[in-house]
Amino acid sequence: MRIVHAWLAELVDVPADVDIVATELGLRGFEVAAVEPDPGVIDFEITANRPDCLSHLGLAREASVIWSAPLKPPVHLPPGIEGTTAVDIHIENAELCPRYCGQVFDVRVGPSPAWLVERLEAAGVRPVNNIVDVTNYVMLEIGQPMHAFDLPRIAGGRIVVRQAAEGETLRTLDGVERTLAEGMLVIADGERPVALAGVMGGANSEIGAQTTRMLLESASFHGPAVRRTSRRLGLKTEASTRFERGGDIDAPPAGIALAGRLLERLGAGRPAGPLVDRFVGQRPQRTVTLRAERIARLLGHAVPDVDVTRILAPLGFGVAREDGRWRVRVPTFRVDVTREADLIEEVGRHVGFDRIPPAFPWLDAPQPPPAPQMTRERALRQVLIACGFSEAMTFAFIERDAAMPFCPPGTEPDAIANPLSEKYAVLRPSLLPGLIDACAHNRRRAIKDVRLFEAGSRFEPGAGEGRAVALVWSGAAVDVHWSGGARPVDFFDMKGVLERVGALTGTTLDIVTGAYSYLVAGRAAEVHVAGDREARPIGMFGQLAPHLAEARGLPASEDLYVAELDLSRLIGAAADDTVKVESLPRYPAIVRDLSILVPDVLPASTVRGTIRSSGPPTLVSVVEFDRYGGKGVPQEHISLSLRLTFRAPDRTLTDDEVQAAVDRILAALASKHGTRQR
Repeated sequence: MRIVHAWLAELVDVPADVDIVATELGLRGFEVAAVEPDPGVIDFEITANRPDCLSHLGLAREASVIWSAPLKPPVHLPPGIEGTTAVDIHIENAELCPRYCGQVFDVRVGPSPAWLVERLEAAGVRPVNNIVDVTNYVMLEIGQPMHAFDLPRIAGGRIVVRQAAEGETLRTLDGVERTLAEGMLVIADGERPVALAGVMGGANSEIGAQTTRMLLESASFHGPAVRRTSRRLGLKTEASTRFERGGDIDAPPAGIALAGRLLERLGAGRPAGPLVDRFVGQRPQRTVTLRAERIARLLGHAVPDVDVTRILAPLGFGVAREDGRWRVRVPTFRVDVTREADLIEEVGRHVGFDRIPPAFPWLDAPQPPPAPQMTRERALRQVLIACGFSEAMTFAFIERDAAMPFCPPGTEPDAIANPLSEKYAVLRPSLLPGLIDACAHNRRRAIKDVRLFEAGSRFEPGAGEGRAVALVWSGAAVDVHWSGGARPVDFFDMKGVLERVGALTGTTLDIVTGAYSYLVAGRAAEVHVAGDREARPIGMFGQLAPHLAEARGLPASEDLYVAELDLSRLIGAAADDTVKVESLPRYPAIVRDLSILVPDVLPASTVRGTIRSSGPPTLVSVVEFDRYGGKGVPQEHISLSLRLTFRAPDRTLTDDEVQAAVDRILAALASKHGTRQR
């Protein structure tokens, strides 16, 4: 909001120094974007919850508290005006338009005087003509948007506030022919729409040089409805900005009164009929109880009673002291104040948060422990960082071409109804597209070794929102060291990271061969919870297909490994967080090495599973240490060497016990997989 210092000074006495005004208002929560002392203007960033401050009058109320100066409001409703021309106004939906005021004026359209032009230009508004300039002036002064119609162009002299029918069209004042969707709120005459309610007027009823009689509109529209229309049409205006944040339901007649006074002052128009005020909604009556002890509790600082009244009354609140507390009537323009804490914020702002001494908050009960899922996600992040990965945060909105390869066959990603651009057109079905683009971003900046992870929401078509963790790894697997050169990352490096994630959650993960359209065949795997292979996999990993990597700006000649796990299922399968401690083994272990011939398509995880299921409880470790295929090994077979470690917690095992266990294991392998010992 651009505030003109001289304009503000007409409403309340403020210091002549623009910088002082900007600084003091800035300390009350209004962020100052820019100050131009020469023309005497200040740009404020007004938060979405304060639509009342999108006007000079709104900030004048704040200034009246700061400098203890009386407010000089610009609006005084005139007595009823006698006249013969009254417009017929009909409101079909009281929820979307609770109040609509209109008044007919005889006008002479022409240029605005220099003082009005200069003031509008200083406020950042382009002058058009005296009629349009008056409506903009009123909006900037009291925050009430208005619109003027050329009355002879209103068919039947009738205004109907209704919802649009599907396919209706309207050429707006910016010259664009717009197709309206069913449900959009429009202002119509007896035949067709003439304005988008709360957004922009139509060219078919525009004020022109030949206009001699106009209908001046001032209304209150439902904020969410205006916001939906504005976003769907991609049309944002000064009026829609104010209405969608919440307008003052008492402001419409005041807006017409102020505009009428300005028109007469400029010699541009005079009323030709009475004010027609259709008030079909309900005026909100909000009264909030405020307690001194609650102020002290929330602010950590007691505020004198006299200061509470001194602050709230000039801001427009009705303050009455009853039974040791205040009954505060909330004005209709303060749509953000609904509870006691909101009033305490008002008091705190004007006491000055910088003047409140620091104090520890009062606690009646200990802070509840965090949810187990949050604790485990935090631990997961720490483990991945320890593995050399950096956490990334990418957008949940992505372009359709990036999302399609990661959608299940025959499905489409969930589309955004009103995307900002095609780059943010759909909800991500996977975290990988964003991480792949982040990897490409790093590679374009000569960073070759990239390890990124993200834990966040994904939106699988037909399955809704879910939590996942995804990883990408490109470049070297290990850093260059004097003891050996670097090597590129491979399939087993990513597998090791996922096994570490499983160890963190106390979940044994089974890795089995998988096939995914976006991964290289033979370098892709599914991830299952051990013992539950029949269920849907909880994730996958492998090498990204080169054509997809190249499409996202990565070199097709270099390998990029990716992984993604369903975080909810992974954490749901985790053991509890109870810390378990085991004493160090007191008895020695016995190690046996086996070399077996197995089919070369048999996964090592399957071999390990068979060994563990057929081995005794004293089998504490199974590790592959060699894989050989060549001379002396039958075709389509390999020699797999494994090291088995046996240990009992209460005694030293004998060779006979261990040999019996090894014999059972070899028999099970031969029976299930047709293996034989070398």
